[in-house]
Amino acid sequence: MMNVYTTDKIRNVVLLGHGGSGKSSLVEAMAYLANLTNRMGKIEDKNTISDYNKEEMKRGFSIKTSLIPIPWQDCKINILDTPGYFDFVGEVEEAASVADAAIITVSGKAGVETGTKKAWEICEKYHLARMIFVTDMDVDSASYRQVVQDLQELYGKKIAPFHLPVRENGEFVGYVNVVQQRAKRWNDKGEVEKFEVPEYSKENLGICREALMEAVAETSEEFMDRYFNGEDFSEDEIRQALRVNVLDGSIVPVMMGSNILARGMYTLLTDIVKYFPSPDKKECAGIYTKTNEVFEANYDFSKIKTAYVFKTIVDPFIGKYSLIKVNSGVLKTDDVLYNYHRDFEEKIGKLYVLKGNKAEEVKELHAGDIGALAKLQKTQTTDSLSPKATPVAYLRTSISKPYTAMRYKAVNKGDEDKISQALQKMLMEDLTLCHVNDSENAQTLLYGIGDQHLEVVKSLLEERYKVEIELMRPKVAFRETIRKQSDVEYKYKKQSGGHGQYGHVKMKFEPAEDQTQPYVFEQCVVGGAVPKNYFPAVEKGIAEGTKKGPLAAYPVVGVKATLYDGSYHPVDSSEMAFKVAAKQAFKKGFLEAKPVLLEPINKVKIVVPDAYTGDIMGDLNKRRARVMGMNPADIGGQTEIEADIPALELYGYNAVLRSMTGGAGTFSYEFERYEQAPEEVAQRQIEERKNKLEDIEN
Repeated sequence: MMNVYTTDKIRNVVLLGHGGSGKSSLVEAMAYLANLTNRMGKIEDKNTISDYNKEEMKRGFSIKTSLIPIPWQDCKINILDTPGYFDFVGEVEEAASVADAAIITVSGKAGVETGTKKAWEICEKYHLARMIFVTDMDVDSASYRQVVQDLQELYGKKIAPFHLPVRENGEFVGYVNVVQQRAKRWNDKGEVEKFEVPEYSKENLGICREALMEAVAETSEEFMDRYFNGEDFSEDEIRQALRVNVLDGSIVPVMMGSNILARGMYTLLTDIVKYFPSPDKKECAGIYTKTNEVFEANYDFSKIKTAYVFKTIVDPFIGKYSLIKVNSGVLKTDDVLYNYHRDFEEKIGKLYVLKGNKAEEVKELHAGDIGALAKLQKTQTTDSLSPKATPVAYLRTSISKPYTAMRYKAVNKGDEDKISQALQKMLMEDLTLCHVNDSENAQTLLYGIGDQHLEVVKSLLEERYKVEIELMRPKVAFRETIRKQSDVEYKYKKQSGGHGQYGHVKMKFEPAEDQTQPYVFEQCVVGGAVPKNYFPAVEKGIAEGTKKGPLAAYPVVGVKATLYDGSYHPVDSSEMAFKVAAKQAFKKGFLEAKPVLLEPINKVKIVVPDAYTGDIMGDLNKRRARVMGMNPADIGGQTEIEADIPALELYGYNAVLRSMTGGAGTFSYEFERYEQAPEEVAQRQIEERKNKLEDIEN
């Protein structure tokens, strides 16, 4: 059984950073140092704790957030290892919503990347204390100084380097502690020994020390005055300032190490415990749903038991787990908690702590801790749990909405039910995946954050659920309408033994005022040329005709049909005959009234760093878009571009936008209206859909 930790002994830390900057291998090194494992796994050997599912092993990067509790000193550090690739941003948002602090990894080799900036934005959004850990310091080309400089350019004086690497003959052998201004090197046992700060490190130490002192001086007026008067701060003063200011994010320490050599983790773990907040230093509030009053939970163990479900795991092999953060009270085995959102009481049963893919039982979970509950019946991600007598609801985490759509089909006939059941499970686990049954265009669509996301979904269906789908380009919902008037007549006559068939209509067609409805039907027949009882049949014929238009078999909108004359036969006329006559008259009249294709136009919002606006505008022009406006975005140094763009032109846009902006650009859109498609676009559609028209006619 895993030990029980009290609130003050818990640190919840999310690992953020660009894909490939060393998050999962950092977890390996930490776990190894903390004696959780007896050897370090490697991503290429497919044996790391946090990348445990086959899909992650196959691809060599994280897809899901995994939770690794690391015991250190007398504390427990709950590490949330998140994916670095932007397609899995939902996993990052879930983890960040329950973290109290963050470590942003930056590769000393690759330097500051787009994912570094995105990680910083997430910390700002969730108000997380943060440290930066520079990995890959064993690589000869790694430049710690460059990373520190780039970070300072981006984020100013709050960037405070704590350490400085020491290299000898290209080897990463030790570090200088900037606070103490002392040097340490690793011996064969992995322990550190003190040594003199080498001459060649002194200049760099001066630069880093200056940066650290500036960061400390920025924290109070008194310090600022002393700093300007050339006074130095004592080690105690520096540490005290760091403790207070790392907590509120006004100082961001930069540390470094090598994940592969497990160097630099010892100080990192110790500094996490020393500088990062325990949950009881953080605020957390919900609402009493009966009275609408605020419930100050604040991770207080003495208050009622409440918990927030931040993630769900549905794995065919390990079962269903709801991952929770205890927001107040102490959860114990066999508690019963009420889910206000589902109006349902859940029996908790056993409590678990997840360690990668292994669930370990634990007697109780204190406020601020992160654990897992197995097999909850109705609870879903972002739900709240509390006592039934005093139901509490917490604000749900906002998860990114998916805008990349692909149409999918079952590869094997008869797999449809299995696929839909498997997708139901995957939707429980992944809130950034969306499934749409688009009956109008006879297609089923999957929406994801990007193409890679949907590829992974396809792969998981195969590997976990043994069903195959193929992904294709979605069909776009065009419409057909008319621009002019027409006047037509159609006579339907059939003679074949016994009763014949006879229906005869004269009709006018013109554009209707309401362009959103398929049709408007009116009649002004004089003298009973067509008896009243056949009017509904005529309208039915028009209604059927508008379902698949005569131009390219798309739904028709905005047509006004007027029946003004015709004739009937007392014996041979029937409702069926008038329906057929009207349908044929509609087809003929439609084609004579200057028919056009309408295409859906979406309003798109694109947020990119200012430097890329020119490129984006150029590309939008190629896509027949009309730029409606540009404004500074919520995030500094970025612009939001608003444009109207044909839905047809948005296919594959995610990949283009990312490659144009180095992964920094994001976009969202919603349907705006229909407008007439240009001639060449319409012709291509009509050409492509000839066979659809023939099917209707036969």
